[in-house]
Amino acid sequence: MEGINWSDLFTAMDRFLLAMVDRNVLLVHAVLFAIFFSETGLVFMTFLPGDSLLFVAGAVSAQEAGLHVGVLMAVIIVGAILGNTLNYHIGAWLGKKVYDGTIRWIDPVALKKTHDFYERHGGKTIVIARFVPIVRSFAPLVAGASGMELHKFQLFNVTGAVLWVVSLVGGGYLFGQVPLVRDNLGIILVVGIGAVLGPLALAGLWRMARRMLVGRPAQVAVGQAAPSRNEPN
Repeated sequence: MEGINWSDLFTAMDRFLLAMVDRNVLLVHAVLFAIFFSETGLVFMTFLPGDSLLFVAGAVSAQEAGLHVGVLMAVIIVGAILGNTLNYHIGAWLGKKVYDGTIRWIDPVALKKTHDFYERHGGKTIVIARFVPIVRSFAPLVAGASGMELHKFQLFNVTGAVLWVVSLVGGGYLFGQVPLVRDNLGIILVVGIGAVLGPLALAGLWRMARRMLVGRPAQVAVGQAAPSRNEPN
């Protein structure tokens, strides 16, 4: 659409939302509904922004009188609930095929991570996963494939969606009324994303380093043991 730079969705979310508000407030609600429905309902759409977009949407609603924060929350909550529900039914339909590696659009690494998460936390995974990127897109798929009862799933689904959206959009709305935050939203967003992703990246590097250090002595030991089997008695 003219006047809207869609790449800003990933690089300058506040500018992206403000441009849409200038065009049509209903457009903002429709686009946000579609984004959160797709991010939670289709595992190949995990690249879409989640937590950061919720926070920015709340901050923008504090600046724009035409963008009511309550309506914004309701629209996104409905989108997130319906997205998870679709994902659950896809998982239930696919069943064991989810795990056999024949479905190319399912990331096996993310699937294993989510399955392990599900094994540890059970049904609460659906709530907790809302706050964990990537995992939140795979959690309902795993729940459906694992045979979780639909009414139980929906209880966790609705609870998680409400907590996730209200906390992040509400937080953005409150901070968006602070002049320092409002005037430096882009910088604060970058810092916030770094604060979230930084520890995750460090944890991943630490696990890789530990695997390398643990695997190295074993390789040396095998290499030293091998010649001994060829030595004459």
